Amino acid sequence: MQITGTIKKQNLGTGFWGIVGDDGANYRPDKLPKKLQKEDLRISAEVEDAPAGMSIFMWGKAIILKSYEIL
Repeated sequence: MQITGTIKKQNLGTGFWGIVGDDGANYRPDKLPKKLQKEDLRISAEVEDAPAGMSIFMWGKAIILKSYEIL
């Protein structure tokens, strides 16, 4: 699945980085590369659904980042 959005720091729990999609959805990458951990950075990314599992973060859809482009 292709998404486009903005990187945002979420201050829930211990904190984490999320992607606020242009489609209005929130996405929670399993691992976000250090170079993408910048507030308001715009990206386009190829993602897939993360396997179902437990998370302390009750925000957004869990995804795996397959590839990305900084816009």
